[in-house]
Amino acid sequence: MTRRSFLLTSLFASLGVALRAAVRKQSPKIVLRSSWKTANIGDIAHTPGLLALLEKFLPEAEVILWPSNVGDGVEAMLRRRFPRLVITRDHAVIETGDFLLHGSGPYLVAHRDIDYWRSHVRKPYGVYGITMAPAGDPGMKIMKNNGLDEHTRELLDGASFVFLRDSVSLEVVRAAGIAAPVVDFGPDAAFASDVRNDDAADAFLREHRLQEGKYLCCIPNLRNAPYWQINPRYTFDPAKHRRNEEMKEHDHAPLRDAIVEVVRRTDLKVLVCPEDSTQMATGKELLVDPLPDDIKPRVVWRPTYWLTDEATSTYLRSAGLFGNEMHSPILCVGHGIPAIVCRFAEQTTKGYMWRDIGLGDWLFDLDNASDRARIAATVLAMARDPSAARAKARQARAFVQARQAMTMAALRSCLTLDAGPARK
Repeated sequence: MTRRSFLLTSLFASLGVALRAAVRKQSPKIVLRSSWKTANIGDIAHTPGLLALLEKFLPEAEVILWPSNVGDGVEAMLRRRFPRLVITRDHAVIETGDFLLHGSGPYLVAHRDIDYWRSHVRKPYGVYGITMAPAGDPGMKIMKNNGLDEHTRELLDGASFVFLRDSVSLEVVRAAGIAAPVVDFGPDAAFASDVRNDDAADAFLREHRLQEGKYLCCIPNLRNAPYWQINPRYTFDPAKHRRNEEMKEHDHAPLRDAIVEVVRRTDLKVLVCPEDSTQMATGKELLVDPLPDDIKPRVVWRPTYWLTDEATSTYLRSAGLFGNEMHSPILCVGHGIPAIVCRFAEQTTKGYMWRDIGLGDWLFDLDNASDRARIAATVLAMARDPSAARAKARQARAFVQARQAMTMAALRSCLTLDAGPARK
């Protein structure tokens, strides 16, 4: 090889290294640890929500989804919306990622996997939109989690950022002195979920004579999801069952009152539908069957579970939603649809995010007698003035979107990328 050829070869090799480094810098790999389970459309919604945010704010990134469960049609739903998405549990692929992003959830769900990433992969990670409670919190015990124990504290300390989805959780983490560079309010990722199945929703509405804008959705919820009824892997829990039985009338009578008010005082119908795969029977037993005979003809009961895409398309055609769940309201407000949340202690503090995004007067504590007494009147007011209700929901959505932009800017800074405009 001549000296000139050697120099040219060396130059091209150096340029190739520099180019590959530039490509890596501008095309980071983000490992999204999410998709906890499929029995709840809210647990499903966390993933498409965060994927939609990454697509909008970091379109140059390659995303690897590291799921717990994408069965029951969820994987197909995700691939329809995100055809380039890599879904794997293969650690050889996962470890090629540049950054691990823990998705939204009721606590630090994948703490063991973050521990693995921190100890073995040794690359940065962040936590996005979770709830956190002190160690020993009753709500955490229900989910068999320790809350903010010493191990969780250590993992949060090592994160590039920790975003909490409600202000109560934020105060818990700040008061604990967590050392992550960024500890702030970051809304649940499900607000950004945009998966839809318009064909399925339209077919259901036609079958049940529900007209767009002429019905409200209502969702039941027991204190403890009785998964033992549908999944043999779950052992019957007598204490949880007893608590459900004690509180089921207490928690659903206000919803029935609201249904009666809406049907008698407006021209709207009511669709009783599930967020969780155990709630169809609950809705029939506690909301539909006890209704007065003159109300039942304008109440539709959905007897089957659905995925997040069909549920979202149905909510988008409604005049609003009310009930004892959290993530169907999130899906609504994420699209500017009004939604009223009724919470109880067993749901941890996630419901307070309604207050945090400016919807405090649409948040009711079922453990508070005065709150319970005001639910029906508030639902009726939402039904009677749809324009004002939608304006209020859209204002909350705008606040959420501003916070989402902030959280994505924090992620971008961790990837050492130049600031760039979000995809329109």
